Amino acid sequence: MASENVLIGVIGGSGLYHLDNLTTIKTVNPETPWGYPSSPITICALPSGTRVAFVARHGKHHNISPSAVPSRANVAALKHLGVRAILAFSAVGSLREEIVPGHFALPTQIIDRTKGVRPASFFEGTSIVAHAAFGEPFSMRLVRWLEGAVARALGEEGRGVVLHRDKCIVCMEGPQFSTRAESVMYRAWGGDLINMSVLPEAKLAREAELGCVASFFLILETKLKFPRCDRYALIATATDYDSWRPHSEVVTASQVMQTLQANANTSRHVAAAILEDLHITAQGDLLSEERGSMAFSIMPKSADQKEEDIEKLAYILPEYFKPAN
Repeated sequence: MASENVLIGVIGGSGLYHLDNLTTIKTVNPETPWGYPSSPITICALPSGTRVAFVARHGKHHNISPSAVPSRANVAALKHLGVRAILAFSAVGSLREEIVPGHFALPTQIIDRTKGVRPASFFEGTSIVAHAAFGEPFSMRLVRWLEGAVARALGEEGRGVVLHRDKCIVCMEGPQFSTRAESVMYRAWGGDLINMSVLPEAKLAREAELGCVASFFLILETKLKFPRCDRYALIATATDYDSWRPHSEVVTASQVMQTLQANANTSRHVAAAILEDLHITAQGDLLSEERGSMAFSIMPKSADQKEEDIEKLAYILPEYFKPAN
């Protein structure tokens, strides 16, 4: 599948179900060892000819709940296509007065408030154990590059949209929104943003040797013998103030969608503005930070490791797993 020559993968969140100004080449729907992705993957071309793979996180018609998103299949399918950098967009709630609905953010830390119902590891259910480092959940080299690129794109659009840096995002289970007490607690913990989708995507990207950034997720093609993904980033769009403001109404889905629709064009503008530069920059060492990192995370091979599990994991990590046949 790496013959598709796809360089960049985009995961679209709530309100971003397609990319404008791109030429659709084909649609693929690969079956991975973890099932099918949440939507068929559209392979498009930028005006320059650079190819982009797009998948809708919640399905083409937003019919998949956050807890049910097949994140393992999404990440695995993109990597198996040859993608090395994933650019992910996500709607988030703001836990800070200065992060106004409509603003963009690039978080660098995560607080996990999911409840263990989402498969969070490619190694889950296998006879092989791995402990991936996650102290820095996003790839800082990619985050810093994105800060400049996204800020320039927002400035060129001219609507005065602000980009916030170095924020901490809380990932809650959902699908219900927070209570007021929970929202206040997250603020006390140091949370700046809240959403329902950054996990397990960031953890899975790390296991797949992808870099991570919040609200934009990125993956680019490699020229190695095997496809390897090196970066994941998240670019967040604030839609509401969650429930912490004592004199404001609590957040509703209708309010979130209204803000998302108003900012969808901005998200598409940002994506179009940075994809080409990302493709060019990625030819250097921007995406090399996590390459080879899982070599120190996978427990040594033993007789208890099953051949079917080795074959399964070879789908995303062929450098470390070689099936017998």
